[in-house]
Amino acid sequence: MGRLSRFADVRWFAEVDSTNRLAADLARAGAPDGVVVGADHQLAGRGRRGRGWESRPGGSLLVSVVLRPVPPLVTLAAGVAAAAACEAVGVDVRLKWPNDVMAADGKLGGILSELVGDAAVVGLGLNLSWAPPGAACLGPGAGRDTVLDAWLAALDAPGDVLARYRRLCSTLGRRVRVEVPGASFEGVATDVDDAGRLVVDGRPIAAGDVVHLHPAR
Repeated sequence: MGRLSRFADVRWFAEVDSTNRLAADLARAGAPDGVVVGADHQLAGRGRRGRGWESRPGGSLLVSVVLRPVPPLVTLAAGVAAAAACEAVGVDVRLKWPNDVMAADGKLGGILSELVGDAAVVGLGLNLSWAPPGAACLGPGAGRDTVLDAWLAALDAPGDVLARYRRLCSTLGRRVRVEVPGASFEGVATDVDDAGRLVVDGRPIAAGDVVHLHPAR
């Protein structure tokens, strides 16, 4: 593959428990910026808040990168890059705050970002040729290498992350329910602020589950 030099160190495995776990271990051991860990299959893939990530061998792009130092708005930047990667294979997507990649017919994938010392480990899971019930996939014509290269290229040149994220964010303009530990509330999502927080009826939300209640106007 014609990798950008920044992401030339690609370590690919037939099977791992979690690419993020392995990349985090490498980051703790001093791995430099740009190390890429990928797998054909994950035995214990993770989403946000410890949720599982279901996949079949060879049916998804399962990859994590070490970014050092931590880029600004790293989760949003990874999502914008994922949208660019999907567009590279002819699929338009939107981003559901904070980390879901959505097609018209369901969720395509998601981002999992973790801080490890002075580094960030950023994982991307995208359904290529298979998706669990209720989710979507890019389709059999979406080559894994093409999508991966497009994601890495977009990560390397993020541009105006916040402006691009706002344009892609399907959460803005919707009435939503925000669920945080021990509480929930409803309101209209009006903005993503300079810190990457979702603003709901004037209240900035740094973390939580967001449920879309009504279509955007």
